[in-house]
Amino acid sequence: MKKHLLILVSAFSSLNFYAQDAKIAEECFKKADYKCAEEQYAKLAEKEQIQKFQSDYYNNLGTSQRRLGKTALAFKSYEAALRANPLSASVYSNLASLNSQRGSKAKALEYIDKGLQIEPENVDMYLTRSKIYESQGKKELALKDLNQILSFAADNIYAKTGLANLKKNSGDLEGALKDYNQLISEKPESLLYNGRADVYLKMKKSKEALVDVNKAISIDPKFSQSYVTKALILFDTAKPKEACTTLDKAVSLGYEKGLLADYYAKCTAAPAK
Repeated sequence: MKKHLLILVSAFSSLNFYAQDAKIAEECFKKADYKCAEEQYAKLAEKEQIQKFQSDYYNNLGTSQRRLGKTALAFKSYEAALRANPLSASVYSNLASLNSQRGSKAKALEYIDKGLQIEPENVDMYLTRSKIYESQGKKELALKDLNQILSFAADNIYAKTGLANLKKNSGDLEGALKDYNQLISEKPESLLYNGRADVYLKMKKSKEALVDVNKAISIDPKFSQSYVTKALILFDTAKPKEACTTLDKAVSLGYEKGLLADYYAKCTAAPAK
């Protein structure tokens, strides 16, 4: 009886220990302390015996590494997550997104096809595929995926901004601006102000763009994309030093530095002031 009791106490203590470690990892991630998150999730993934949980830890580990610019390690972590749980839609989504960003569009589409068989209403996968289709010049397919999201998630802000961005990238800046004005009137969020700032930038309205991007940052100071947009505005207004500092801020908040290589090249080329 005492032996069984000791086993139960030991098991409970172990579960409590894992729960505390998981909480620390989550807090590190929320605070954008991705180095801390990487360390914690690596420990959790190594110790975890239940495959579903282990997959989740490897998945989060991969995302932490991705935010740190450790792409090769992120791939390995996501692949380990998939081996631990081949039915995890979120892992397929992350592998698709990472492959897409690294230029492996065909591989990304394969992961999306498999992932959607597991979870047919996965917003992230439709968004990623829409962007891939757009990059391939397949506007109708991109539009179809965004509308597919709205068929089961009518208020999805990412799908709605995706539709506005399709117009923007097709050169219909007035149409995109009209869409963003409507969306902001309904729900003034950081993502929307950032999107409209980019439209203003393309319309060569730097003053309006800066007002909007600063509004986006004031609403959500941790939204890394806003700092990238602000950097582009600063480059456009001949303020390279401020732009480069702003790029660093975006990276510190988790934006992948590798995706900003062309912009950082301007920092290297910029004369010292």
